[in-house]
Amino acid sequence: MNFGALIIGDEILSGKRVDQHFKKIVSLLAARGLRLSWAEYLGDERSRIAATLKRSFAAGDVVFSFGGIGNTPDDHTRQAAAIALGVDLVLHPEAERELHVRFGDDINDARLLLATFPRGVDIVPNPFNRIAGFCVRNHYFLPGFPQMAHPMAEWALDTFYPHLFNRKPVVDRALLLTGPKAYESALLDLMQRIVADYPALRLFSLPSIGEDGQRRHLELGVEGESLVVEQVMEEIRQEVERRGITWAWRD
Repeated sequence: MNFGALIIGDEILSGKRVDQHFKKIVSLLAARGLRLSWAEYLGDERSRIAATLKRSFAAGDVVFSFGGIGNTPDDHTRQAAAIALGVDLVLHPEAERELHVRFGDDINDARLLLATFPRGVDIVPNPFNRIAGFCVRNHYFLPGFPQMAHPMAEWALDTFYPHLFNRKPVVDRALLLTGPKAYESALLDLMQRIVADYPALRLFSLPSIGEDGQRRHLELGVEGESLVVEQVMEEIRQEVERRGITWAWRD
């Protein structure tokens, strides 16, 4: 299964707040032998969020959506999810019970909006303040606050996807190439051959440029199952050496 992330909020796109979700979801997945396949940043625009969700529901990916499930006029994720699913919004009884645990009898219409979700969803428990998120079709709709959202995302992974954890431990190795021949264009044929011969691996080439604008090195490597990675990196090393390119193993 592919894992994706939607990070929603005008405050992130405007730079008023710095996103903390991308790095965290990458870390949570990596700790379980998984990886993020894609991520999108969206503003608080209901139609755009709904269109994005229609696409991701159809793709069948596991998606973590951060932000926009509050009860203020600039929160549109709940409504957009309902549009994408073709259902209405209803008060979720389990989410309402969680609100009563949090607020006692001090419940009003504004607070009930926090438990109003698209029809047919399940809740995602919020250990921070008991104001639930919701999930449907492998999509997990979480608050924008990291201290709430990140434990909720971890709960979802550990509850629903442990069968996917560490099935094929992934490693990556790379060479640092330096000198006048260490250019991607000069190695394009080698990279194309590796990609064609080993489609299960992910090849990466990362040029590094110093603050003075001068090239420092080219990091060339592959990611995948350990034994295959070692075999392929030895092929790359031999070819790099044959071409007279200075190399060193990346630490």
